[in-house]
Amino acid sequence: MKSPALIVRSHFSVGDAAPERQVLAWRERVSHMMDMPLSRAQLAQPFSAAIDRYAVGERVFTDSRTDPLTLVRSIARISTDNVRDFAFRIFLEGRVNVRAGSTGPRPGGRRDPPAPQRAMLALDMDQAVRMDVDACRVLTLFVPRTVVEATLPDAASIHGRLIDTSTSLASLLRAHMVGLSADVGAMGVGELDGALRVAGELFVAAFGKQAGLSGNARAAVRAAMFGQVRRYVDAHVEQPDLSSQMVLRELGLPRATLYRLFEHEGGIAAYISERKLRAAADEIARFPYLAVKDVAYAMGFNSASTFTRAFRRQYEMTPQDLRAHVLQMRRSVGGGA
Repeated sequence: MKSPALIVRSHFSVGDAAPERQVLAWRERVSHMMDMPLSRAQLAQPFSAAIDRYAVGERVFTDSRTDPLTLVRSIARISTDNVRDFAFRIFLEGRVNVRAGSTGPRPGGRRDPPAPQRAMLALDMDQAVRMDVDACRVLTLFVPRTVVEATLPDAASIHGRLIDTSTSLASLLRAHMVGLSADVGAMGVGELDGALRVAGELFVAAFGKQAGLSGNARAAVRAAMFGQVRRYVDAHVEQPDLSSQMVLRELGLPRATLYRLFEHEGGIAAYISERKLRAAADEIARFPYLAVKDVAYAMGFNSASTFTRAFRRQYEMTPQDLRAHVLQMRRSVGGGA
């Protein structure tokens, strides 16, 4: 396989900005794929952050350090950009709270239990996520979606999964990434390309094993059934009567098996609801002038108010909020037109 012709390198630090501009400079730096909500307290104090980035072909490796922050990839942003890679992150320092599929803070300010120290996180950039991060150092590898999906069946199911890097395979991967971060500045293009490919293969193997999607015949059968159900749901997501009972009837799977397959997603009913809401969000993003009630009825909700409540629970915004955000982004891209 022919190696890419060059390494594209960059370094960015907020240290060059005035103290009152540092956190804003970092928010602007990550704005191409993540939103970064800020409190008044954060705006009023200095902020430390820096990142080194190395791109070889379609693979990107970054080494970043930041003060505590919150990063959000919302359904609105997903619906209006084309970032669809997988991001695999290793936290060398600091902890992270992850809410996959949701982007708002917990009611009452509650937080989920933080990931263990030395955690490894998989993110599907085609799905919503919120990360509340302590002061940290993070190594990140971006891998093309086609590469992950070619190896891992139903790759989207690893989104938001965490692995403690004290396990054997994850420990090997952590050592590989730490070594890469130490040597990357002196590597040639062929050497770095090979190291990033190996890292990507290790990440896919580790998360595939953790999700039960690889490793033996039983896992292969599980992955095949999981894929069958996901494809069926996506093919019929716009049918108002799509339900778990319909899936059971049409695919002939035992109820207990279907529940186990989607336990990580909160059950098959929750998965169907999430897919319907995502399809509705995509429809609103594509056609922002559609009436919300028309989208609601088309997706099988019995009223616009029921749909709006479900949408708000899933995305911490109303369908009308999404519409307004999409229209604002379109005006910004069009220069105010």
